Amino acid sequence: MPANLPPQYYEADKRFRNAKEVDDKIAALQEMLGIMPHHKGTDKLQASLRARIAKLSQESERKLATARRAGFLVRREGAGQVVFAGPANTGKSQLLAALTGASPEIAMYPYTTQTPLPGMMAYKDIQIQLVDTPPLGHRSVRVLLSSVLRIADVIALVVDLGLEPVSQVEYTLGELGESHILPRGASPAETAAEGTYIRKMMIIGNKNDLPGAYGHLKLLTENYGARFRVSGVSALEGEGLPDLAEALYDTLEIIRVYTKAPGQKADMSEPVILRRDATVGEAAEAIHKDFKRELKYAVVWGSGRFQGQTVSKGHVLRDGDVVEFHV
Repeated sequence: MPANLPPQYYEADKRFRNAKEVDDKIAALQEMLGIMPHHKGTDKLQASLRARIAKLSQESERKLATARRAGFLVRREGAGQVVFAGPANTGKSQLLAALTGASPEIAMYPYTTQTPLPGMMAYKDIQIQLVDTPPLGHRSVRVLLSSVLRIADVIALVVDLGLEPVSQVEYTLGELGESHILPRGASPAETAAEGTYIRKMMIIGNKNDLPGAYGHLKLLTENYGARFRVSGVSALEGEGLPDLAEALYDTLEIIRVYTKAPGQKADMSEPVILRRDATVGEAAEAIHKDFKRELKYAVVWGSGRFQGQTVSKGHVLRDGDVVEFHV
């Protein structure tokens, strides 16, 4: 009996052959298995696909176990995760220490940081996770490091303002590209490849206390300001850190929303964290998956036309809003 495979099967097969990452290969094979007709003519092909999936799944588990042993898995915490990336000696570890109080090893020689190190940065009434990483270009850890960078909410490219900065940015973008990680806003041709990861990115120019730093920061802004948010700081002197914290929060594109029960004061201690432009319905769903369905209306203080305005599920919230849900 002929297999009679549909065109979608061959499209998925092409994605499998082009995929660079194990998980992308598994996803394509699973799609092929789901698309194909199931009858006697495809029994052998089904068995072959299942065997491939099992083999690749074992490979994926081995890589995951290696990452765990190497300390390259960072559990996400807080309102968002920002991962620092860049060449050696740009001051990523000192930046982490200045913003979070974490205690990474800091030295003037390269490759001091051997594994990703997280820390929590307090911003207003929330915590944002920052992660220091080994220098890009350290090829023995590229595969492991890419797993951390691919799941980051934001990748912050850290460069040394005491040195020519454009080549540092281009080097970092090139190294990220080798791991199929591209900045949001990359050209359609670049993002068309299977297994491409699009991430929000910003640029941090560190060591603005060094000679020539002002001109280098200006050069960064001129070359990249239209594509990335650019911040200049001195982790050593503490200069520019409050503005950087605000820039990190803005680049995460999240908002804080506070809740209140009818007849009670608002709980201003633990905001609900939502993506920017989230609706009342999405806020309800973030609290409990069934809450959105039961919600009749809400009362909002902040983004309404007036304080205490009754709004529908589709009302778009803003940072700092107080919401009272009615079911």
